[in-house]
This record gives sequence, structure tokens and C-alpha cells, in this order.
Amino acid sequence: MIAADIFRGRYRESLSTPKAITSDKPLTYRFALPAANHVFLPGHRIMVQVQSSWFPLYDRNPQTFVPNIFWAKPGDYQKATQRIYHTPGEASSIELPVVTEK
Repeated sequence: MIAADIFRGRYRESLSTPKAITSDKPLTYRFALPAANHVFLPGHRIMVQVQSSWFPLYDRNPQTFVPNIFWAKPGDYQKATQRIYHTPGEASSIELPVVTEK
């Protein structure tokens, strides 16, 4: 693993104002991973994992919008589905910085 971080979708628009996620609709998420310099050689591939919970490494995600996930009740926990979109104009993508040699 080169870089990993947790970014809660509820904070995708503002870290100070959590907002519920609209299901079945592509949404923009912009965040920075911890700094890591790595050289990808020709032929190398990258793998990206998008998960709605990293349990048991991190707390459980109830998959519903609750004021505080640490106070979520058993009924707040629901199944979640992650989607990758590939329709024109709504295709999922990841932008990574590229550093060139000087």
C-alpha cells in the first residue's frame, strides 16, 4: 500500500457542514491523500479501493445519515453499494499529480 486515508462522504462539500449522500447519483469527491513519493515504472498498474467502511480497521459506518456515527442505533446500519460510472459525462475518474524530472 502506497497511500491510504479515510474520507467520510458526508464532508465532501464542507468539513464543517456534513451533508447526506444522494443515492444512485454520481458525486464529486476532492481530497488529498497523505504525501507519498512513488515511481510507477512502465507497465505498472495502480489499484484503487473505494469502500463505505474500513471495519475492523476503523469504526463501522452505518450507511445512513445520522448526526453522529458513534451514536448510531442498530436500525441505522444498512447495506451499501458502491458504483463506478462509465456513461459519457458522468464517468468515474481519479486525478493524480505527476512530477516530471528536472
